Amino acid sequence: MNPVCPHPVWTVAGDDLLIAVRLTPGAARDDIGGYWVDERGARWLSARVRAVPEKGKANGALIALLSKRLDWPKGAILLESGDTNRLKRLRIIGGGAALARLTALLDTWVELT
Repeated sequence: MNPVCPHPVWTVAGDDLLIAVRLTPGAARDDIGGYWVDERGARWLSARVRAVPEKGKANGALIALLSKRLDWPKGAILLESGDTNRLKRLRIIGGGAALARLTALLDTWVELT
């Protein structure tokens, strides 16, 4: 467990990093920060994108935003689940190799609540 976030928004899966995100499409600006807690107590990183939720535009904008902020290739960020849902799981391929750097960024974003 991560000391900063007792229920982290990320988990390690082999060489990859899985991130739980709650996406708000149609926002005033693209941004990442804070967290949302579901009914089971699981934390989800909060993200907002200007793109609308049609034909995968919001999902693409989320991947582009994460790619930019994490300094990670877009092609190495995959939507694992939540295609048409606000709650999404994303896989950062090879993210386990840069675990300390990526999780430090994610934890900083969670603290922005």
